Amino acid sequence: MRVNVRVLIDGPSELVFDYAVPDGLRVEAGCRVRVPLRRKSATGTVLAISEGAQMDFALREIEALTDPDPLVTPTLLKIGRWIADYYGCGIETVVRALLPEAVRSEENSAKTRRVAVLDAKPDEELMEKLAKRAKRQHAVLALLAHAPEMRLPVPDLGDGANAAVKALAEAGRLRIVVEEVRRDPDAGQVEEILESKPLALNPAQQVALDAILESLEEECPKPQLLLGVTGSGKTEVYLQAARRVIDMGKTVLVLVPEISLTPQTVRRFKARFAAMQDRVAVLHSNLSQGERFDEWHRIRKGEARIVIGARSAVFAPLPELGLILVDEEHENTYKQDTVPRYHGRDVAVLRGAFEKCAVVLGSATPSLESWQNSQIGKYQLLRLDERADGQSMPIVRVVDMRLEATKHKGGPAILSDRLRVALEKRLEDGEQSILFLNRRGFARSLQCPKCGHVCTCPHCAVALTYHRTDERLVCHVCGHQAIVPRKCPECRDPAIIMQGYGTQKVEEVMRKVLPGAKFARIDADAMRRKNALRDTLHAFKSHKIDILIGTQMIAKGLHFPNVTLVGILNADIGLHVPDFRAGERTFQLITQVSGRAGRGDLEGEVYVQTFTPHSPSIQYARRHDFDGFSEQEMEMRKMFSFPPYAHCAVLTSRSAHERRAEFTLQTLHLRLKEELPDGIVLGEVLPSPLVRSHGQFRFQITLRSQQARPLTRHVQAVLRRTTLPDDVTVVFDMDALNFS
Repeated sequence: MRVNVRVLIDGPSELVFDYAVPDGLRVEAGCRVRVPLRRKSATGTVLAISEGAQMDFALREIEALTDPDPLVTPTLLKIGRWIADYYGCGIETVVRALLPEAVRSEENSAKTRRVAVLDAKPDEELMEKLAKRAKRQHAVLALLAHAPEMRLPVPDLGDGANAAVKALAEAGRLRIVVEEVRRDPDAGQVEEILESKPLALNPAQQVALDAILESLEEECPKPQLLLGVTGSGKTEVYLQAARRVIDMGKTVLVLVPEISLTPQTVRRFKARFAAMQDRVAVLHSNLSQGERFDEWHRIRKGEARIVIGARSAVFAPLPELGLILVDEEHENTYKQDTVPRYHGRDVAVLRGAFEKCAVVLGSATPSLESWQNSQIGKYQLLRLDERADGQSMPIVRVVDMRLEATKHKGGPAILSDRLRVALEKRLEDGEQSILFLNRRGFARSLQCPKCGHVCTCPHCAVALTYHRTDERLVCHVCGHQAIVPRKCPECRDPAIIMQGYGTQKVEEVMRKVLPGAKFARIDADAMRRKNALRDTLHAFKSHKIDILIGTQMIAKGLHFPNVTLVGILNADIGLHVPDFRAGERTFQLITQVSGRAGRGDLEGEVYVQTFTPHSPSIQYARRHDFDGFSEQEMEMRKMFSFPPYAHCAVLTSRSAHERRAEFTLQTLHLRLKEELPDGIVLGEVLPSPLVRSHGQFRFQITLRSQQARPLTRHVQAVLRRTTLPDDVTVVFDMDALNFS
């Protein structure tokens, strides 16, 4: 019976063609193959197999398998099809996410080196003979004879050794073997990783660990939500659960929300699993192509038993998966912002169901979607309501900046008097502090006080941010840069002034207020150099820095016992935006940042500076009351049928021509309204909150439904039968998190 296959061709274009399988060639879905394409050969991935399919024309045959085994496992291919159906995208784009470019590209391969090996020490007679007639060969044999295991890489034998090695190999006096060399992402690691021992668990931790270990024995374990306050010892529970899984001969997948959190998580796992440090692999987008290639193949071959990575690591080809840990599961960064727009946390839960392994979602401030799943019994809820060391939660003091504004002429103060005094006291006591502001740059905008002109991005509907270190105006949306004007571009008045402040200005002000303190700033501008974040955090841990100023890069996952004070300089950023999740995100951010204080023997204190002190998000965060916040927030969500009580999707059109973008979406709106399935709430066509981005105008429709798939299938059906203008792009985002 003739077997045909559908192959996704490698490259930027999503080309999919059918090919015939030659007799005697065994091909499976997920295999990598070489196929004829026009007059050349190309590589691709087998998406599907059909037997006995009749064609009106003869198909060209596959040339060869590039790898005998499927690189995309049947389970991952099954997950890929689910993602394509749920999020409304082509299986072709999903396969590209399952199989990284570093693995697909023919330009990448394993790095190898030639090693000279002696099977036995050379006799003295031979050495004397070579010493007189071939001194270079004599030196090579002498080096090898005293080397560990009598083997050395050829480059280590010295300059000009190649000819001597070749002659010795031809004479049979040594062997040359070619071996793979791993490109280690931690090769430049300066800090030595010391072995750590399991810590004694408190009763709540033990209950949580026992529940996780019990789920490991179940055939189809239920996902578990580990709600633990900051400093409650969630990581220790993860480590001890991972130890049990490794002892069972299975593998562990650890997901972290940001690349910046990967190094410290890797250090903790390598310290605990010191005897098998080389069995810990790392996957994230900051790796070089060669490092990613090596790590991916180590995982596939089973050489790595623990994989730690960001969102895309959820597709790591781990064999015998026993446990998936999703740390800080509430983070928005788990949501992919390009096609396929999957959510890493949800895919992790799905993979756990397909692989029949345990899944633990951990957070001090769970997403309301996960919280709802725990309330209806879909997830098992585990709680850690106290800090592991017995210390109390930090005292949170809310500072009303409206009152502070009356004390200072010339606008609102960056630093309240109460926070300044607290910082001075910490310096006197030799303690450390963290200042958090979720806005980088020096000034939010430049504005003319005479005519009101604001310097804006020519491509986006946002003001340009002034960066003093580069002396540039920068757009934080598209990256456009402009020279700082000395006069107003409109009226030529020289009195153009700066509005607002960012982390650069905070650093400058703090150096004047506390000249004796040592500062460091952590944001996307200051951390451009490779390993800059790791080095800065190491210096802070070593008490070489007194005060750390940063954006949300320092908001979570950091453990510094000597930090006793945290200052949140503007808690209102992100609170007053057109997004129903604004309150939830503000509560999560304040709670997470507050949790950096008082994690050692000393009590912690937090100052929250805000112009809206009575906001529920701020008041519940002040009391570390997740239950109270979730209760009032869920009531509002239920009233308006927002997630988690419904799925919310966004359909966005964008084009360089404003009217075409709007008209296209209005046309789609009319077609969506026709035969609209029951239970789907269709919103109106509205400009996006960020109406222009990267030179394109944007309009959007919001859709809500109790069931996700009918919504996705209805939208996709309309899109398939609609011919879009060439200069208009339409994007569908199921379970959208970003509405800007």
